[in-house]
Order: sequence, then C-alpha cells, then structure tokens
Amino acid sequence: MKLFQLALLLALIISCKHQDLNKNNSNAQQAVLDIAKEIPAAQQVQSDFTIVFASCNDQNRDQPLWKPILETKPNLFIWGGDNIYADTADMQKMKADYDKVWANPEYKTLAASVPIIGTWDDHDYGKNDAGSEWEHKKEAQRLFLDFLKTPENDPLRTQEGIYYTKIYNTKKGRLKIILLDTRTFRDSLRKSKNPDWRFEAWDDGKSRTVLGTTQWKWLQKELEDETSDFNIIVSSIQFLADEHGWEKWANFPSEVKKMQTTLENAKAKNIIFLSGDRHLAEFSVNTETKLTYPLVDFTTSGLTHTWPENPDGPNRYRKGELIKDLNFGIIKIDFLNKKVLMEIRGLNNQLREYYFQQY
Repeated sequence: MKLFQLALLLALIISCKHQDLNKNNSNAQQAVLDIAKEIPAAQQVQSDFTIVFASCNDQNRDQPLWKPILETKPNLFIWGGDNIYADTADMQKMKADYDKVWANPEYKTLAASVPIIGTWDDHDYGKNDAGSEWEHKKEAQRLFLDFLKTPENDPLRTQEGIYYTKIYNTKKGRLKIILLDTRTFRDSLRKSKNPDWRFEAWDDGKSRTVLGTTQWKWLQKELEDETSDFNIIVSSIQFLADEHGWEKWANFPSEVKKMQTTLENAKAKNIIFLSGDRHLAEFSVNTETKLTYPLVDFTTSGLTHTWPENPDGPNRYRKGELIKDLNFGIIKIDFLNKKVLMEIRGLNNQLREYYFQQY
C-alpha cells in the first residue's frame, strides 16, 4: 500500500511539473508574440520603391538576417557602415574579411537581385573611432570599392573619400541617395571626463570638421537639386541623437549647426537621414526645425550583434521603442501620396517598431 501511495505521489509531482513547464513554454511563446508590432491600416503604404538598410556586420559571427532581408524583396540594399569588422592595418586581412561576406550564399543571392550601395564606418575604415589621421585610408578605400564591385573607371576610384550620390527614377517618382563619408576628413574626437562616456562635444570654440571642406561644398550643391521627390542622406553616425557618449555629429557642435543651416536652406525636398554604428535601432525625429516636415534620423544597427545589456540611455528625439536585438531597416516610399513607412525588423522578419510620415 505504501509503495502504491508513493508512486501516486510521484505521479502527481511529475504531472504538476509538466503543467508548469507547459505554462512556462506558453508564456515564452506569448512573450515572443507580444514584441511584434502591427501597422494600422491608415499607415500602410503601397510601396513604389523599397529599401533595406543595415549596418554592423561582423563577418565572423552568424548571419541570421540575410534570409528575412531577401524575403522583403527590396529594390535596393544600403550598407550603413561597419560592413565588416577588420580593425587592421593589414590589407590582406581586410580583403579576406570582405571575402567572407561575399562567401555567404544568401548575400550573393541578394547582390544578384538588387543594386547594393553603401558607406563605411570605423571598423571597415580600418581602425576603431579613426578619422583623418588614419594612415591606411587610401588602401582601405580601394578595398571598400572592390567590395561594392565599383567599376575601375568610376570617379570614386580617384576621389579622396567615398562620398557619392545615386539617383533612382521610377514610373511614379525620383529618389536621390546621398552617401556621406564621416571618416576620411573627420577631425579628432574629444575624450570624455565622464566615466560612462567615451567622447563628448568640443566646447573650445575652434572650428572642427566631420566632412571636410570639399565634401561640404559637394553636399551643399547636391541639396540645391530640387528634382527628386525624396532625398535620403546616409551617415554612418547618428545626426540627431545627442545625449549619449559615443560617436555622433553632436561631438562637433559647429558641424551640427552647419548641417541644420544647410538643410533649412536646401531646395531638396523631403530629406531623411539613415544612420548606423550604435548596435541598436531607433527613430529620432526633430519637429522643431524650419523645415516644413519633421526631420527623421532612422538608425538601424546590429546585423550580427547588439549590446542588450547596455542601459537604454536618453534620446530626446526618440519616437517609439528602442530596439536592442538584431535588426535591419526597411524604407517604403509611396511617391504619389508622399508617404514613407519605416520599419525595424529582426529575426524571422518580425516587425519590432515602425514610423510613418506623411510628407
């Protein structure tokens, strides 16, 4: 009898444990579902042109996002910088790192189906946080252009720096992509005295640059063009977010003011910033400019790795949630109705956050 009672007790314990396990699994599955977003019908966009934008791609880590990127069937893919993590003066190693990206069959499929353009940041430039002082920038530029399959007769092959423009004409509208080089000409950064920050803004009144004289003149000229319906500026570092201690335009206050003035005086219509670098994704939106529309800086960063354990940090311009999981960005443009839908997506092509703008 005692043996029967003991067996019955064990069966009850196992049953309860099994129910708890099922409950935990159910909760975990529900948690995954709860982080997904849904876009209201009024903010859905019939896309005439779809862009995928991504950055921070460590060639030695798993590459789980190429499959969902392919599923979006974009018209264009834009690299936002840190397209590899080379961090080296050895150009043979840098080339081998780029080759690892091309060895990925899903990336090959993407490259065979859509144009790929982009800019660089520090890790594919060759040295962490480096600027104009980097002695191997010419060799790094050559390898970067090789990576993008840039023709040998392209002016970028002889130009100092990798800033350039691409125009995409569709049946319904015209799109200009302006890709900045925030490395080749950038002056030195100011180390922060704050132990939680790496860098802080210069405040000595001296004029320092992010883009350099020649690139600034080029950018101002490009923004005088009023023939494009939308103008996307690709900056490897964030333009709007200014309350963190990492690389950002705000480390150079005079350059921020210059950009603000340039944008407000520009004839170019409907300007949007794209940025990377931060190993997170977020929408920064400034509604207090002299522009006739909100200025959006869409940051997506973390194709292969993010730092979810880091504190969120403030951003007075942030709209929606800060995403600290693996991510890529989608920009859907409706030319005729002047609508843009921007999406942050992650594993399994899950929608994590979005921002809709009527222009």
